[in-house]
Amino acid sequence: MSRSVRMTDILCQYLMLSQGGGMTRLQQLNAFLDSSQFEGHRFHCMPIQGDHSVLRVEVEHLNDPPIFVTHTDTQILCIAYLAHRAEIRDDRETQLNALLLELNVPMPLSAFALVENYYVAFGALALDSDTHLIATELVTLAENAQQALLAFEPYLR
Repeated sequence: MSRSVRMTDILCQYLMLSQGGGMTRLQQLNAFLDSSQFEGHRFHCMPIQGDHSVLRVEVEHLNDPPIFVTHTDTQILCIAYLAHRAEIRDDRETQLNALLLELNVPMPLSAFALVENYYVAFGALALDSDTHLIATELVTLAENAQQALLAFEPYLR
């Protein structure tokens, strides 16, 4: 782990302690990502407020599609939206689904799913995952999502 990554982790821990633990996990992650570089990539983050806190993350040079990070009581979820089901050619949907099932195993740290009629690539991590592990997931998911978008092209309308 690089010195700058360790220093940012220490800063986030200090901020949590000094604010009585008031910094949420996504706020910690936002502070870490906005101030760090990981494997040559910088991160651009935008918090989205709503019923559930979400962090929109773009990985520089891999920023399409963006990744949405949120958490539940049991896990951190990183989701990249690939295509709406309506964008898939009717005569090719079954073939696309078969392809995605085949690609799930060899695709590192990520999987495919349908979320509210959107095809997504996602990764899940333990709530206590350190920021270095989360940054690894974000870069890997961004790379996987870009490759998935290329695989989707023959199936789009």
